[in-house]
Amino acid sequence: MPATEHPLQALAAYLPDETFELVTTYLHQYKVHLTITRQRKSVLGDYRHAGQGGNHRISINGNLNKFEFLITLLHELAHLLTFELHKNRVESHGKEWKGQYSRLLVDFVQHKIFPPDIERALQRSIINPAATANGETELLLVLRKYDPVKKEGYHSIIDIPEGSLFETENGRVFRKGERRRKRFTCVEIKTGLQYTFSPISEVKIVKAI
Repeated sequence: MPATEHPLQALAAYLPDETFELVTTYLHQYKVHLTITRQRKSVLGDYRHAGQGGNHRISINGNLNKFEFLITLLHELAHLLTFELHKNRVESHGKEWKGQYSRLLVDFVQHKIFPPDIERALQRSIINPAATANGETELLLVLRKYDPVKKEGYHSIIDIPEGSLFETENGRVFRKGERRRKRFTCVEIKTGLQYTFSPISEVKIVKAI
């Protein structure tokens, strides 16, 4: 996987102001080997526990905005802290991990690091953290507003009207259907097959065919 090794001081460029020392305290204390990777569509970050005599390893996508980078890092640090206490005896995203992640979020929120809209969205994560980024729909929609580079002509599916035609990055065209629980059921125009989309999927609106 393409990755870049950075001197620790360079990490400051990826973090919100006033958070570098807070973060590096954890990295030093637990001997974390941090890698900043290129964009990965399936994950935003990853944690691998320390082998015998080795370091804990965390990787974070380098294309995230600073607030999303920090939140993703806290998600992975919660895995580290859970492993330190329980090793592999608990579920990956069980109550032990949720407790650690909630405590980290509370700590960083108390430092008034986040803008008010992100802080409000984080309150739900503090109460009941989701196992994956896609489970944090409200939070991700707010975080997207802080991306320094926005994709021209793209919209989140949740923001386009039901019945609209849209095109995905690979050129396939769908009609937006109704929301069922957390995802939207959409029909591919070419095949008539149904697919589900996360509310935060970014698509292009297209004219009627």
